Amino acid sequence: MTIELYQAPQSTCSQKVRLTLAEKGMPEMNKDWIERDVDLGKFEQLEPDYLKLNPNGVVPTFVHDGTVLIESSAIMEYLEEVFPDPPLAPSDPVERARMRAWMRYIDEVPTVAVRVPTFANMLAPMRFAKSSDAEFADHAERLPLRKQFYQRMSQKGFGKAELEYAEFQIRQTCERIDAAIRDNGGPWIMGEQYTLVDAQVTPLIDRMDDLGYAFLWEDDLPEMTAWLARIRERPSFAAAFYPGARISERYPDFYRTAADLKAERGY
Repeated sequence: MTIELYQAPQSTCSQKVRLTLAEKGMPEMNKDWIERDVDLGKFEQLEPDYLKLNPNGVVPTFVHDGTVLIESSAIMEYLEEVFPDPPLAPSDPVERARMRAWMRYIDEVPTVAVRVPTFANMLAPMRFAKSSDAEFADHAERLPLRKQFYQRMSQKGFGKAELEYAEFQIRQTCERIDAAIRDNGGPWIMGEQYTLVDAQVTPLIDRMDDLGYAFLWEDDLPEMTAWLARIRERPSFAAAFYPGARISERYPDFYRTAADLKAERGY
């Protein structure tokens, strides 16, 4: 059995697959585990050889005994099916359906929302501040996915309205996590069992924390705050968030918190 993970240390989608693999014990049990870093800063995800593996031009890409799989949430569900122990999904069909509903929500709402402050705070100013309009447009055209995402922003990132809406979506996510744990008794989002939902949303919350947005939950969402502390105590968290895995560590010269960004832009 050979497993290859084409990934980027700071990619939230890569991180949730790394969390799942760590929960499954894969790095320890599999001597043929191979992790291949893709340098997003150098746009290696858009190189022809990588696009042959993943025509979407994103990370991660998962290769299991020669079979190529893409899309991080699909990879997580595949890992649960092929490596069922320890289980990260409820055994009850109704609860599994509820888990999948959570996963679809996470893909559609906070996953998309987190990209906005990530680019506004860090990546757009770092990568494109010195680009001309034409160069920036040319880069957007290279992207198999997310052309419109880039076209909605400038070389400096997103504006106030986009950032505020992203904050609203993350706040909504945190409120739902808080309510779920309060209602089901926790300690995890779906109750007593740590599931794919916890692994999927963890990198998004950690990214917002890393960018200085913990104010969205830490003042008045105690269950959410306690959940994050428990998450960070799990061995899988240390395995997935190794040194250099946070965006602030990877790009310290460009690191700006939410407060820095708002002060610079006057809002």
